[in-house]
Amino acid sequence: MSSSDLEIIQQKNAEGLPEQKEPLSASVELNSNKEELESAADACEKMEQNLAAAEQYKNQGNELLKTKEFTKAIDMYSKAIELYPSSAIYYANRSLAHLRQESFGFALQDGISAVKADPSYLKGYYRRAAAHMSLGKFKQALSDFEYVAKCRPNDKDAKLKFTECSKIVKMRAFERAIAVDKPEKTLSEMNRDLENIAIEDDYKGPQLEDGKVTLQFMIDLMEHYKAQKKLHRKFAYKILCEIDMYMRAQPSLVDITVPDEQKFTICGDIHGQFYDLMNIFEINGLPSEKNPYLFNGDFVDRGSFSVECIFTLFGFKLLYPNHFYLSRGNHESINMNQMYGFTGEVTAKYTSTMADMFTQVFNWLPLCHCINQKILVMHGGLFSSDNVTLDNIRRIERNCQPPEEGLMCELLWSDPQQWLGRGPSKRGVGIQFGPDVTEAFCKLNNLDYIIRSHEVKDMGYEVAHNGQCITVFSAPNYCDTMGNMGAFITITGNNLKPNYKSFEAVSHPDVKPMAYANSLMNWLAKS
Repeated sequence: MSSSDLEIIQQKNAEGLPEQKEPLSASVELNSNKEELESAADACEKMEQNLAAAEQYKNQGNELLKTKEFTKAIDMYSKAIELYPSSAIYYANRSLAHLRQESFGFALQDGISAVKADPSYLKGYYRRAAAHMSLGKFKQALSDFEYVAKCRPNDKDAKLKFTECSKIVKMRAFERAIAVDKPEKTLSEMNRDLENIAIEDDYKGPQLEDGKVTLQFMIDLMEHYKAQKKLHRKFAYKILCEIDMYMRAQPSLVDITVPDEQKFTICGDIHGQFYDLMNIFEINGLPSEKNPYLFNGDFVDRGSFSVECIFTLFGFKLLYPNHFYLSRGNHESINMNQMYGFTGEVTAKYTSTMADMFTQVFNWLPLCHCINQKILVMHGGLFSSDNVTLDNIRRIERNCQPPEEGLMCELLWSDPQQWLGRGPSKRGVGIQFGPDVTEAFCKLNNLDYIIRSHEVKDMGYEVAHNGQCITVFSAPNYCDTMGNMGAFITITGNNLKPNYKSFEAVSHPDVKPMAYANSLMNWLAKS
């Protein structure tokens, strides 16, 4: 305040006049406005810097996505989102990376976030639809496809996706409408006429001996398949009928006793990679009474030699019923089979009737196995509730499609996590369980550890939860893209310490993975 201003105020006070503060107030207001403008400018500059850095992270993520480094790509997109959380593109790109990793729950969350961030960004709707379809929620997917088709009435691709999804929804509604509750017959009872199928004179492939699988039949069958030839439908149907009869009599939890000095092998997901399955037998020996195996689910889908895999596995199960074991995986289900290739492959190589037969057989596969009362082997993982016992698992009624919750769902879908407690599943089905959950479950059931599969691992296996939770995955270079090794585990009856064998992928005929998958899934994975 200047000296002249002070003199005027003093004079007015002396005269009893009120002090005039308007000039001072205006000065303060101007200063305040200036500070606000400077603050806004700083915020704007900061936002521009964040956006520029976020774009760099996004571009790095895009390059990592191209090279199939999905985990690193997700990390880059996450950093971009942290800096600039209002970009629909970042969420949509991260959603695609999650889809490639089969983390459908996370993919759905990002699809939802993309739509919320920018309702006009149509790719967000595609991501959300892809996640819904992967989770078998086709009606929800259809609403997204319908919205995009309405927004782009002249877009043939958008219309095609809507039409394909609409067909799936209508087909499922029709299947539910014609379904009736009646006592289920065995495949043999339903298909008595299959016995009368004639074998053509020019068929030179393997044949059952008196309707039974023999070792020579299995050796011939594998060589037949390696030469890309097809098993005659008469024998294929017969194997399905026999395996259906056998599996119906099995419990949901199968107990296995491994003698003291005997080796026992546990394999994880195969996913239709027949030539890699053959490599396992090349490395570790053919199944036999002295070389028993357990294959831990997900025999089919994605890989385009699923028919060859499943008949090889079913054949060995019939040949060595007490020394060759099969567990159900989450892909032994109709939703997965229709979307990821197995139904299409069976229909292409045989008939849709056979695809329906596989659905019935898969419903009867055991859910898990307990080795020497000390190792529990299941495809997915543990449970959302405490105090689950082996007897609870034994009592599961498994002759159904996997439910969306409960013990059966979690056995097929759950995954371990590093941190304590439980959390929502990255897949959108099942749960994630921590080391404390595993420890408590093993203690309650007097187990040493659990073995599960269900997840790609760089070396084909992973040891977690202080050695009490082991993952084994036996499909190397999964889908010809992941670059992972496969692995299997061996133990002996008197030494249950797991031994790990990793192996590389081998070459296969030029039939791409997902060749028989629903066309909509292939479009969505690329869009």
